[in-house]
Amino acid sequence: MNFPRLRLGIAAACALGLAACSGGPSRPKPPPPPPGAASALETEAAFTLLNAGDEAGARKRLTALLKRDPMNPSARLLNESIDRDPRDLLGPDSYAYVVRAGDTIVGLAERLLGNRLKAYQLGRYNGLKAPVVLIPGQLLRIPGKAPRAAPVRRPEPRPTPPAPNVRPRPAPARPAPTTAPAAPVANPAAARQARTAGLAALNQGNVVRAVGLLRRAAALDPGNPLIGRDLARAERIAATVRARQ
Repeated sequence: MNFPRLRLGIAAACALGLAACSGGPSRPKPPPPPPGAASALETEAAFTLLNAGDEAGARKRLTALLKRDPMNPSARLLNESIDRDPRDLLGPDSYAYVVRAGDTIVGLAERLLGNRLKAYQLGRYNGLKAPVVLIPGQLLRIPGKAPRAAPVRRPEPRPTPPAPNVRPRPAPARPAPTTAPAAPVANPAAARQARTAGLAALNQGNVVRAVGLLRRAAALDPGNPLIGRDLARAERIAATVRARQ
């Protein structure tokens, strides 16, 4: 019997059995967060505890953080917010501010002091204990000088657009009043001459000329029954002639 080979086989089987029992190859552990990210998380945790009123818990975290990173600016600011007088930190000058709906102490520190981490200092500056709950209409003192109100810009007057160069349309020409032809002046003598010439034309068979002359005679001597009778006869003859044509 070959004992060395038997021993090697037993060792390999034991190794496989241990691997199966352990659930396979071990997984690598996730790498720890970088030092900067870990410090930021610790600072945020201390900031949350501080604004919740847990000053002891915040101080404990800040002490551990400053032990690892003594020059961490955020941790130093929060630590000073606990230990130092807020008037020494923020200055003695201040202006009044009336709390509006939706304001928070953190939001005011970020908007008016430029750093949200100064929220605990701002609360102590106004004698408020954490957690700070603001009420609309509440009066606060904000360190520093009041910001200048933006000047109200009046809308510039718009220039009046020039009137379009529209030429006036000429008024439609009115038709000249038509003057009725002047009625001929009564002239019995001329009427007699026209009647005589009209009867002569009628006798000669020139009916159209006869009607024209008799009408002229009637106009020159209106109301003359003889001329009216002759004109009516001449017009009947003219109508008969037109009907035969």
